[in-house]
Amino acid sequence: MGRRIDHRLVGEQITRPAARTLALGRVPPEDVVWQAGDGPGDLFADEAVIDAPADAAFTVPRAFVALARDAICHSDPERFALLYTMLLRLRDAPGLIEDHADPLLRRIEELAKGVRRDVHKMRAFVRFRELDEGDGPRFVAWFEPEHHIVRINAAFFVRRFATMRWSILTPDLSIHWDGTTLIEGPPARREDAPQGDPLEETWKTYYASTFNPARVKIGSMLREMPKKYWKNMPETALVPGLIAGAQARESGMIATAEVKQADDRREVGGNSRIAWEALREEAAACTRCPLYKPATQTVFGEGAVDARLMFVGEQPGDNEDLAGKPFVGPAGQVFDRALAEAGIDRGTVYVTNAVKHFKFEQRGKRRIHAKPGGPEIDACRWWIEQERVLIRPPVTVALGATAARSLLGKVVTISGARGRAHTLADGGEGWVTVHPSYLLRIPDKAKADEEYARFVEDLKVAAGRIEALAG
Repeated sequence: MGRRIDHRLVGEQITRPAARTLALGRVPPEDVVWQAGDGPGDLFADEAVIDAPADAAFTVPRAFVALARDAICHSDPERFALLYTMLLRLRDAPGLIEDHADPLLRRIEELAKGVRRDVHKMRAFVRFRELDEGDGPRFVAWFEPEHHIVRINAAFFVRRFATMRWSILTPDLSIHWDGTTLIEGPPARREDAPQGDPLEETWKTYYASTFNPARVKIGSMLREMPKKYWKNMPETALVPGLIAGAQARESGMIATAEVKQADDRREVGGNSRIAWEALREEAAACTRCPLYKPATQTVFGEGAVDARLMFVGEQPGDNEDLAGKPFVGPAGQVFDRALAEAGIDRGTVYVTNAVKHFKFEQRGKRRIHAKPGGPEIDACRWWIEQERVLIRPPVTVALGATAARSLLGKVVTISGARGRAHTLADGGEGWVTVHPSYLLRIPDKAKADEEYARFVEDLKVAAGRIEALAG
């Protein structure tokens, strides 16, 4: 006697056991009703009655499991039937997963590609607004995904904003993070999200100052940032006006440039300098992680805004926290000496830190350096990314493991990452070496001298790469 299986699904989740049972019973795709929740399904298919051995099993290629994990989050109501059909075919011909000319496989790959694109757009276009709830700030964002990607994206936002209390509201469901626990809530409406906060005017000023009319490609911009997302992002309210005036502004920039070229007293990188100053002012009020509370001030990066070489350290020390400048303490003195021996003028480079506030332990009257944690590095990565957008250095050097994690987006060891180029997310080239403070902690003088010489050599290699990339 066969047993009857209800093929209706909850949300976008499809269980492997259910699909496996159907496949073991050789149930044809046309006999299966796939339905998400209470939504419409294949209304003309018959409900299947199957009889499959309980201990039967079969395997499918791992690549299909990964592909299905993405494709099943698509909004296409046929996704379940397509995946089940592919599952049946792969049971008999596992090699089919490599045939990218197969129409069914191509269609499923397109579904997966659409989901991955939507995942990226959520990460790029979510904009939080601050609410004061009495017990501290909460940051709320509204987003309208095309596919069922909110749950699979939740872990990213938890990692990225681990120390914030935040909510992301969407028409399908909402997710809320209180710093410890992630919970899921009911669907929301756009009017449930705040429409603005005091930081938006600063952000708009920064965005407008970095908008380059000479680089405007409207078609490309609309492909990467469709208009449906504009209403959720404060800076996009400026885009129509900026685009409309792009040609006039470009002509004005060319004319201004011609005048400035004749003026030897002009300041290099005027527009970039204005944008950088706006970013620095915004960072001065940063509360993205708890480190701002005991620290004296934000220690932002400094240097040439047109630098071709950028150095990223770990975090400010006691001297930097008091001075408000990076690399001015004992480690900074070692760094300056090494730069000089490597033939690098510090005035031509940009120097910053992965974490902008001093993390320390109070011991009597002394403040002892404490290593930044993962959430603190992740919370501060936004500032590094914005600095890199403005500076656009072809070569960036990470000084220490904390800086390497910030730049590469993962934990690495100095020994494993040192001595070779790493391609960064923006296409630039990254190099990893030790932090100058490490050299100060080596007790054996011979060993310290050896490591210092190696450090100088690393700096020379980075400087040489600039010339190689330019050639």
